[in-house]
Amino acid sequence: QVQLVESGGGLVQAGRSLRLACVVSGRTFSTLIMGWFRQAPGKEREFVAGISWSGTYTDYADSVKDRFTTSRDNAKNTVYLQMNSLKPEDSAVYYCAARTSLNILTAPSQYNYWGQGTQVTVSS
Repeated sequence: QVQLVESGGGLVQAGRSLRLACVVSGRTFSTLIMGWFRQAPGKEREFVAGISWSGTYTDYADSVKDRFTTSRDNAKNTVYLQMNSLKPEDSAVYYCAARTSLNILTAPSQYNYWGQGTQVTVSS
């Protein structure tokens, strides 16, 4: 069974940074497309970032482009989300997700496995 465990969330002031990590077990990590999603209260879960098997290709939501960076370390079975210049509207529960296919997709329904989520709160 594939397990994803996120860490690194917390409370931070606007303009500061956080780095989230997601450790994956139960499947060969280097064969997984990894995605980051977030969900704020009363809103749908939305795509934030995705990264290909090797890390060569990434994709970002327009709202986080140039502020967030995703990366992965296949030797450590870990994917990261570096979040800079955080804004109050970035506050949400952040989830990492994995899919067993070739492409980075933005729909939550396209991902097979999910972590439990980590809360990020940005104060103004």
